[in-house]
Order: sequence, then structure tokens, then C-alpha cells
Amino acid sequence: MNTQIANSIAKALNNELSVNDIQYLLEKPKNLDLGDLAFPCFTLAKKLRKSPTSIASDIKNNLSCDLIQEVQVVGGYVNIFYHQPTITHQVLSQIVKEKKLYGTQQESKGNVVLDFSSPNIAKPFSMGHLRSTVIGNALANITKKNGYQTIRVNHLGDWGTQFGKLIVAYRKWGDQKTIEAAPIEELLKIYVKFHEEAELDDTLNEQARTAFKALEDGDEEALALWQWFRDASLEEFKSIYQLLGINFDSFAGEAYYNDKMPAVVKELEEKGLLVQSDGAYVVEIANMPPCLITKTDGATLYATRDLAAAFYRKQQYDPEKIFYVVGNEQSLHFKQLFKVIEKMGYDWAKDLQHVPFGMILKEGKKMSTRKGKIVLLADVLKEAIATAKRNIEEKNPNLEDKENVAYQVGVGAVIFNDLKNDRLHDIEFSIEHMMNFEGETGPYIQYTYARISSLLEKANEHSYEVSFEALGEQAWPVILLLEQFPKIISNAFELADPSQIAKYALQLARQFNKYYAQNKVLVVDSQRTSRLAFCHCVAVVLKESLALLGIAAPKKM
Repeated sequence: MNTQIANSIAKALNNELSVNDIQYLLEKPKNLDLGDLAFPCFTLAKKLRKSPTSIASDIKNNLSCDLIQEVQVVGGYVNIFYHQPTITHQVLSQIVKEKKLYGTQQESKGNVVLDFSSPNIAKPFSMGHLRSTVIGNALANITKKNGYQTIRVNHLGDWGTQFGKLIVAYRKWGDQKTIEAAPIEELLKIYVKFHEEAELDDTLNEQARTAFKALEDGDEEALALWQWFRDASLEEFKSIYQLLGINFDSFAGEAYYNDKMPAVVKELEEKGLLVQSDGAYVVEIANMPPCLITKTDGATLYATRDLAAAFYRKQQYDPEKIFYVVGNEQSLHFKQLFKVIEKMGYDWAKDLQHVPFGMILKEGKKMSTRKGKIVLLADVLKEAIATAKRNIEEKNPNLEDKENVAYQVGVGAVIFNDLKNDRLHDIEFSIEHMMNFEGETGPYIQYTYARISSLLEKANEHSYEVSFEALGEQAWPVILLLEQFPKIISNAFELADPSQIAKYALQLARQFNKYYAQNKVLVVDSQRTSRLAFCHCVAVVLKESLALLGIAAPKKM
């Protein structure tokens, strides 16, 4: 729709602006009284040597498009009012025809790698890992909807000094049988104990560094312990991913790149970028701290492994873009990483994007594994599912497939509670708020979808006619939202922000429920099929919105 109108504006301007530039400038007025679409003329004033109001008047006088009912000039804006019957017919007919493909970019655009979740081996999967996991999964779904092939990589934290700490802790306080019975729980206990003891005895940290260096050098006992810790952790992680309905194409963690790092270090050296600093080797970067490549003992760091991973992914997948869905606190690390690749002479550094997000806080503070202050994600998911089940028992005890619906609603509540927030904001963890199944929640959207599904099932209608006159003006705000869905999907990708979809779905559900409260859909009359077509289209878009966020849409609740 916008493309057609942008073409008409371009013609009215004698092509002084390109269609793409016009589409970029088009905006949605905050108030429907000001139109359905607005084109600001301020940026053209200097170029055309006319006032914005004069330019707006010229556009109005020369604008011709069958999608437009009326044009008004208000203070340098061209305010456009859609021809509602035409727009309604086009939008609803398109959704009826395309179904869940509505808003999908059909043109194939190449590969995008998404690096997300990345929990640390031998540590529990806490609420702190939820954000990267669900933001990354939703962004992968949105990326695919925008026409790209996605490669979902779980860059596991399976290497680094923490393994030296864990090996020392196991040797001092670990018991094989106890750990085998409850691997993550017991490994966490000895990891926390290590940090408590290290505050009193600093030599433990030195022992940990020595143990990690032995691991890097291929010590058999250290490697056997590391492999055991990794296998046990991955088993537990996969059960969490199954609950969340999330899959990965690769679990290649930091350790995978051990044999790929020397080539990167050698290239840095050959290009004269490595500088010695206090016995370590760094790459100096303007206006930033230097990027540390190897420590004084020769051990590698996050940056070395991330450099090796970036080169491997470029070679393996030839991606158009790589998204790193990692918390705000790693922003400097990624700025350094991308700058080092740029300094090495690779222009694809511009295709690397850090997707930062705020933390989940507990009582205003960051959750800390080393201090044992964590909330386990598995516990939260179980509690959410149990709460959903209690709600079903109270409100709809005869519901079929109660267990599965409770699972879909409970998990959906946890995921939506995260994704409805701007990803850059910190979120205070509150089990009570998360379990609120009314208001701005996932279950509210799921219930709206289930309500429409029930209506359509009762109607048992298989062919739809579309008429705006049959729907009435109360349907127009909903039609406008349905028309915007493809643009919302595009924006969510461009901004790498799934909250665009979550907020949109809430808005659509609210507007539909307003319509439904004032209109009887199932009344048998000549306009019934149009009302049902309208409901069907809202259901299609709500379900697809939830699917993009990684949330199921039960037909009954």
C-alpha cells in the first residue's frame, strides 16, 4: 500500500525524491483525525527553495491514487486519508489468500548467523540466560520472515579461566558420585565454594590459572574433567531448550575454536597489529582500551576466540550479517572485536552487529552465579505452567488437552513478559508480575486468538467475502493495524527488536476486543461472511505474531 502511495507522491514531486526516500519519510500520525498516513515536506524546503506548506499544497494538487480518499495540508505535512473500502478489500483479501505467509519477504536474501543464548558450562541455566535465549530466537524467526536463511549458533561458554577454577574446586571438594547424581547443582556448590575460599586465600586463583593453562595444553586429566562437565551441562540445557521450543543449528562453543586461534594470532602479527604490553599481546585501538589477544602466560581470551569464530563463520556460511545477542555489559568487547577485524583489512566487519540487552535484576541487583544468587529458569517455567494449569481448572475444567494448553500458556507468559520490553531496558524479576494473565501479557493475546478460533469453529464457514460496508467504521482501526503488519516485521528486523512485534500484537488484540464487544459476529445475515473474514484475518496475524516471538497459539483455553 505504502509503495503505491509513495509512487504517487514521487510523480507529484516530478521525481525530486526517490520512492525509497519517500517511503522512509512517510509516517503514521498519532491521531487518526490527522489522517492514516503523513508525508512531511520540511527536508524538501531547501532543495526546492519553497516553504514546506507550499510544497505540501503542490503535492496535494497533483496527487492521484485510488487508495486515497482525501488529502489535507496541515503545517508542512501532507495528511493522507485512505479510501477505506479499497484498503479493507485489499488487506483482507491478501491475508485470506496468503494466510501465515502474509508479511513474508519472498525474495531470498542470503544467510544470517545469529549467536545467542550461550550459557556457561557447569553452571545452571538461570533467569539471567533467558533474555539472550528468547530475544535471539525471536530475532531469528523475524530474520527468516524477512527472507533470509538463518544459522542459529549457541556459542557455549565451554572454555576459559572458570574451568581452571572448577577443576581446582573439584579436586579439593568434589565427590564423583554426588556430582553424577545431580551434576549442575553440585558443580554450582563447589564453584560458589571456590569463590568464597578464594576471598580468604588468593593462591587459589593462581592454582585456577595454572589448571586452565594445563587444560589448554591438552592435559589428559583436565580434558577428561572438562568433557564430563560439558556433557552433563549440555544434557540439562537441552531439556530447557525443549521446554522453550528452541532449536539450534550449532552448539560450537568457545572450545571449538581452539585450533583456529593460532592462524588469527599469526595474521595479526604478520600485519603488524600485535603490540607487546606488560608481557601480554594486544591490538591498540583509537579511542578505546587495547584489545587483549594473549595473556602473559600465552593463554588466550574471549577476544581471541571470538575473532577465530568470526573468521570461521564468514568462511563457513558467507553471511550477509552476524548478530551477537549478548548483554549490554559486553558492548566494549564487541566494539573492540569489530574494530580489530576492520584494522585487519576486512570490509565485512560492517556486517557484524552486537544486539545488546538489559539485565534481569533481582531486588535491583544483577544475579550472580559465583555468589549463588540466582533464580533457575527451569523452576520459573515449571511454576508458570502450574499457575496456568490452576487457572484452567478454575475457569475451564472440561478443556481438552489441559496439560498441553497449560504448557503453552505458562511458557508463553514467561517469554512474552521478556519480549514486550524494549530489549535495552533492565527488567526486575517478579514471579507475581510474570504470572499475571491479564493486561499486557502473552496469555491475553493467546486468549484473544482462542476466542476468535472458537467463533470461526462455531460458524463453520469456509469461503469468505470481504466488504468494508459490512464491517462498519469500528473495524477501521483494526484494518489499519493489519495493513501495517508487513512494515512492523521489517522494522523489527532493522531495529533487531522483537518488542516491536510484541507491542503490535497487544495493540491488535486490544483493538479487536473493542470491536468484538460492540459487534455481534455470528448473527445470520448478508454481512456475516465479511465479519467472519475480518475475524479470520485477525486470528491469522495474531497467531503469526506469537509464532515470531516463539510462542504457541492454542485454539482453546
